Amino acid sequence: MAILRKLNTKATAQINTGFGINTSDYGGRFINKNGMPNIEKRGIGYFNRISWYHTMLQLPRWKFLCIILLFYMLMNFVFAIIYFSIGIDHLEGIIANNLWEKFGEAYFFSAQTFTTVGYGRISPRGFGASTVAAIEALIGLLSFALATGLFYGRFSKPKAYVRFSDNAVLAPFNNGLAIMMRVASYKNNNLIDAEAKVTAGIIMEENGVPKNKFYSLDLEYDKVNALTLSWTIVHPITENSPFYRFTADDFANAKGEILIFFKAFDDMFSNTVAARSSYTLQELVIGAKFVPMYHRDNEKDTTVLELDKLNTYVPADISHAWQIETKEQSLQ
Repeated sequence: MAILRKLNTKATAQINTGFGINTSDYGGRFINKNGMPNIEKRGIGYFNRISWYHTMLQLPRWKFLCIILLFYMLMNFVFAIIYFSIGIDHLEGIIANNLWEKFGEAYFFSAQTFTTVGYGRISPRGFGASTVAAIEALIGLLSFALATGLFYGRFSKPKAYVRFSDNAVLAPFNNGLAIMMRVASYKNNNLIDAEAKVTAGIIMEENGVPKNKFYSLDLEYDKVNALTLSWTIVHPITENSPFYRFTADDFANAKGEILIFFKAFDDMFSNTVAARSSYTLQELVIGAKFVPMYHRDNEKDTTVLELDKLNTYVPADISHAWQIETKEQSLQ
């Protein structure tokens, strides 16, 4: 990757982005495609730097359900071993002919005790088995209370439910060029007062030392009243843009990243929701434009938003815009 030594002097760098300026202290991209910062925290114990509540809320659905199921099975297996160790004769009502059947009876007695179902066929006898059963019932009640809270937290957690296009495009715009990204809401929620902020992070050489430089990118418009359709976020490359003097080779070879921050008000949650994503300059498609995502359905007299076209783009001729920009630079 080439390190830029000079950038548009009319572009003003920011220092309050929350990201470091020393490239030697930073690796990879600033924000991952899923919106999470590319940061690994160290220096304190693993369990001290992990919020299990946040982790369980952020897990994919299948992982969350697998963890709940595995925890349930493991706890019953542990208590079944304890009952088996105390003695299977301390569990009255067991019907079994061999060792495996006895362990199975102990396991399902544990499941009935853990869930406080208690069918009644098998019951503990003696102080040891009764004590273990009482402890297991308490743990079961607490475990299901925690699981219920986590389920509720996952369902009630305010979330933006928006998706960003996989790539940004460099497209013709008003006799010039513009960097465009697209975002759309993919659920049946209503987002109003949507707002976007876009920042460019570029590695530049300053006094012989590579530095991270961040620039706030001006947008065609940074707010929309409602995100009912797709929103193409447009950064016109004007004289105030850090990309004003960029050539096709600069975009292809420079090391940089375009960070996009999105927030809106969800009237169902009655709360502000947010989402983030980013595009490296290598994820910027030179000479392309997005395909429209929506059209009118004349039969139903409604508008159809085709979400599968979020990432669809076609080639666009930007040679004329390159020529205009080159001519303007030569006049300067």
